[in-house]
Amino acid sequence: MSSEHGENAGPEHTEPAEAAPEGTGAEAAKEADQDPNRDAAATSVEADGDTSVDADRDAAGDEAAHGADDDAADESADVWDVVVVGAGPAGASAAYAAAVAGRRVLLLEKSELPRYKTCGGGIIGPSRDSLPPGFELPLQDRVHAVTFSLDGRFARTRRSRRMLFGLINRPEFDAQLVEHAQKAGAELRTGATVVRVEQHGPAVPDRRTVAVVLGGGETVLARAVVGADGSASRIGAHVGVRLGQVDLGLEAEIPVPPSVAEDWKGRVLIDWGPMPGSYGWVFPKGDTLTVGVISARGEGAATKRYMEDFVARLGLSGFEPTISSGHLTRCRTDDSPLSRGRVLVCGDAAGLLEPWTREGISYALRSGRLAGEWAVRVAEANDAVDARRQALNYAFAIKAGLGVEMAVGRRMLAVFERRPGLLHAAITGLRPAWNAFADITRGSATLGGMVRSNGLARRALEALDRRMDTSSGVGPAGRGVTQRDRTASDPTDGEAAEEL
Repeated sequence: MSSEHGENAGPEHTEPAEAAPEGTGAEAAKEADQDPNRDAAATSVEADGDTSVDADRDAAGDEAAHGADDDAADESADVWDVVVVGAGPAGASAAYAAAVAGRRVLLLEKSELPRYKTCGGGIIGPSRDSLPPGFELPLQDRVHAVTFSLDGRFARTRRSRRMLFGLINRPEFDAQLVEHAQKAGAELRTGATVVRVEQHGPAVPDRRTVAVVLGGGETVLARAVVGADGSASRIGAHVGVRLGQVDLGLEAEIPVPPSVAEDWKGRVLIDWGPMPGSYGWVFPKGDTLTVGVISARGEGAATKRYMEDFVARLGLSGFEPTISSGHLTRCRTDDSPLSRGRVLVCGDAAGLLEPWTREGISYALRSGRLAGEWAVRVAEANDAVDARRQALNYAFAIKAGLGVEMAVGRRMLAVFERRPGLLHAAITGLRPAWNAFADITRGSATLGGMVRSNGLARRALEALDRRMDTSSGVGPAGRGVTQRDRTASDPTDGEAAEEL
């Protein structure tokens, strides 16, 4: 329902083929259809360097040789403990986590803050629970009702006495997260475009240091780097992040008169769309409605038509949007790396988001916090072997939690792509399905947890797997589940952190 949507995307806007499509919905759809999926394959060979035990041993030997030079390097250069690239939810969370641990943290952001980001702005329970202590959500509305429709038909509204989730505007939300990181001790630097990171070469004084090269030629040194620079991440390319699911989202911020705003207050709309895996949403935020649609990349023209039809069907065509934008969301493959040497990635930069709904804020906050905590340990590592060990611990933590959630999400997406009407009928007609939706949005349950602990939910998903014939490993759009996904979300498998 919402996504982090490229939280800082610092360097992503420097290359048109990589950039999130901004401007009109038509331009976004056309530009996104031509996106080369970030050319991840070109970086995968380079990224494999962190998986070599021999390389780690060689690096450890090199570090011993450089040991005598470490003190001199520290004296001649300002070496940060942790540098975080990207000041969106993932980056701000990482910076906060490292700063509260007492480390010297530099947070780099390309844009001036606050800045707009294409995002529905839904704050579900896991997002709320991952916020820093004392954080007051700048809520624009509190959702107590959800209207579900199937491509504009069979609409039904389900209501709850308790709040389901909240709605925020990203500029205020992101800026507030950064303020908390600064209060914890992190230093913010805006207008800083990261060109690349280097872990070897003349810019790197020793093997315990990473060089972060900025657009103007300046080099910033750190003991550990966290990449949180959005879905077209340069840091992700360095790590070798591989992407298996790419979707195009179009969105408009539409001001409406008080009478229309009142009709939507406290209620959102989710419309299961006409293309496989697509859906639309209306999120009210005071006197503005955030209206958007999302579908698989490669369907740019159809996605644009869906957006136009959706807005018209809602009776909103007569209102001029203040912002029309688009963005590509990218979901990692199950074997994609999360680190390389002393560099970790989190949030959109790591391809971490919920595959079915493409919700990304909670994944950004949770992975960002973990990245910040483990970056501290990486920064403290005295050699490559220890740094590698800490990076693997970070990967294990991600895979044991978010990885299991993503595995279930892929299975749900495979069902949704083939039979959206089945899910619509269940969530609007069956109380257990509605209760599950409510519990997940509130944060009292997770999809993965339900599959692990609820026999009914597990059997229902297994039955859906059989109906969808997902044994081939792909759904109708070629993005469905693999046997690994079914294993990772299977409560009978003791390896919760099955390799992603």
